[in-house]
Formats: sequence, C-alpha cells, structure tokens
Amino acid sequence: MADSTPASDTPAAFGDPIYREGVIELLGVIAYGELSAFERLAEDAKLAPSLRDKAELAQMAQAELGHFFGLRDRLESLGVDPYAAMEPFEESFTRFHVQTAPSDWLEGLVKAFVGDGLAADFYREIAAYLDVDTRALVLESLDGTGNSAFVVTRVREAIEADPTIAGRLALWGRRLMGEALSQAQLVAAEHDGLTAVLVGGSDRAGGMDLAAIGRMFARMTENHAGRMAELGLDS
Repeated sequence: MADSTPASDTPAAFGDPIYREGVIELLGVIAYGELSAFERLAEDAKLAPSLRDKAELAQMAQAELGHFFGLRDRLESLGVDPYAAMEPFEESFTRFHVQTAPSDWLEGLVKAFVGDGLAADFYREIAAYLDVDTRALVLESLDGTGNSAFVVTRVREAIEADPTIAGRLALWGRRLMGEALSQAQLVAAEHDGLTAVLVGGSDRAGGMDLAAIGRMFARMTENHAGRMAELGLDS
C-alpha cells in the first residue's frame, strides 16, 4: 500500500499547473507503455509454438490496446495531443526494450509477466497521489497488466518438461528487475512533472520523502519476488 491518500477535488487539483503537468506526463508514459506492450505482444505471437498460444497472446495484446485507447481519450479530454504527450518517453522505452530483448519465446513470456508487472507497480504507487478520477483511470489501465494465468501455466509447464531452464529464466528475471527499477528511476528523474507529483511538488498532496521512496522500492521488490515464485523461479 502506498503512503498517501489521493485528493478528492478533481477540478481544484487541475487548477495547479504543476499537478496538471504531472498528470499529463503520467498518462503519456502509461499510454506509451500500453501501446508498446501491444506491439511487443503482437510480435511475440509470431514466435508462439501453437495456435492456442498465438490466440492467448493476441488476447493479451488486445487488452493492452484497449487500455491505450482509454488513456488517449483522457488526454484528449484535457485538451492535450496524446501523441505529443507520449513522444518524450519514446527514447526511454526504446532503451529499455533494447537492453531487455528476449532471446526466445520463454524469455518473452517472463518479460511480459515480470517486466510489465514491475512497471504497473511503479505507476500504481504514483497513482496514490492523484485526484480520484485520474487515479481510477490509471488503476483501470493497469488492471491485468503482467498478470496472465496463461504465462504462468506455460512457464511452469516448460520448467517441468526441462528443469534445466529454470536457472536461466531466474537470471533473466533478476536482470529484468534491475533494468525495470533503473528505468523507473530514470523516467521520474527526467520528467519534472512526474517528480513533482511523487514527492509532493503540488499544494494538494504531501508526497513522498526519502524514507517513503525507499519503502516504495522495497514493495516493488517484494512484489517481484512474488511473481517469480508464481512462475516457479527464484527471485
């Protein structure tokens, strides 16, 4: 659980230009992430070993695209060009995906489950400092992200068939953890609006101090360990 309570007065919150900038940046980065996830899952489907697997990944991709449309529409309702709001995050996402390009189908599944789950944890933490309406949209857009029973089943089946792959996938999961945490820190540091919302740069929220930020990353680490255990892997 995060360390703050969201503001309830949505119109008043958006009267603060710092807060408004932070919300636009947050919606922009999540929207880019959803569109990127859709594209990545669609590509992964090409490597799927069966038609059933292709269909499952296509369904996951479709869910990501639906989330993207909701975020796009919200940005437009704020009078913002959604694609302009997304563009500043292109370099960060490209960097992350280059550094975490999976070598095979199973690594792609683990990345979808673990990597997307870590990103969702980070955005949920920030959402605790948002007005009620924006917070609800963010949480809805993250619903189900990185949480597919299909992925868990396929990875566990693969480990049961060949236990020797567990070590490799565990190392891969740890690498994803490190890269995702670095990505989260860089995204926050590179965008003043996001930082202001997180640490309380607006008048409507207290934000996090250094201790609270430490607890946030500890929670993210614990959640990662839980996901790895669900896959049958050591964290």
